[in-house]
Parts: sequence; structure tokens; C-alpha cells
Amino acid sequence: MSKNKNPSTDSTIALNKKARHDYFIEDTYEAGIALEGWEVKSLRAKSIQVKESYIILKAGEAWLHGAHISPLPTASTHIKPDPVRSRKLLMHRNEIDGLIGAVERKRYTIVPLKLYWKRGRAKVEVGVAKGKQQHDKRNSEKDRDWDRQKSRILKHNV
Repeated sequence: MSKNKNPSTDSTIALNKKARHDYFIEDTYEAGIALEGWEVKSLRAKSIQVKESYIILKAGEAWLHGAHISPLPTASTHIKPDPVRSRKLLMHRNEIDGLIGAVERKRYTIVPLKLYWKRGRAKVEVGVAKGKQQHDKRNSEKDRDWDRQKSRILKHNV
């Protein structure tokens, strides 16, 4: 008997909608994330916020800063959970080197776009981004509205 995956189950833990609004996403990478046991339980309960988080590169490693994982009330009593601690991202060396080059030479920013489950492991979609200015944000909003109107018009005419 083969296992059929249910397409209705959503593997997304958290989305960073603000990142797509504030940045032009040039490239994306997938990274694992080093978590403690209580953090994994909290992620299963989807109690994480990545809106104000960012990724820094230091000593040849990538770190997720500012992500707030709320500890569950059933967390262990002998540990003191730190909800905003820096978490190490697990990536291949050549991917990290590419990120370092983009940040140092091309002045890009690295932001987390999405947290999701993949084969039982928590993954982070990392975006290499260039900041938008105010007029770029307005143009993106106009384009999005026009696409929405276009689809409504086509839907009614068909």
C-alpha cells in the first residue's frame, strides 16, 4: 500500500508578506534551521512571527535574527526558553559564499520569505533582495490591482 499525500494539508508555517512588499526578490534559496525541541513544538502550533526578522552572515555562517517563536505553556520547566534567540541556518558552503558575495559586492539584503515543513524538517526560504523605494511600492500595487481587474473582466466575458 502506497502513501498518498493529501494535497489539502498545508506545509507552510509562516509567510513574510512584508518582505515581498518592501523588496524586489532577485533569488531564493532553501535553508534548514537549527532548532531546540520546544521550538519545534511551537512551530507545529504555528506560533512564530517572521515579519521583522532578517538574516546576517558572520564567520561564514548564516543566522536568522528577530524571528519570534512563542514558547508553549507546556514547555519544560527546567529550561528557560528565549523566544528571539539567533538561530543558525543550515546551508551548503557554496550557497553561503554566493550570499556573502551578493551582500558585500552588490549591496543586497537577505530576508526570510517563508517557513515550511519538508519531509518533517523545518525549512526557511531565503530571499536575496534589493530594497524598494516608495514609488516602486506604488507601481507594484497598481500592477497588482490591474491584474486583479483584468482577471475579473476576462472571467465575466468568458
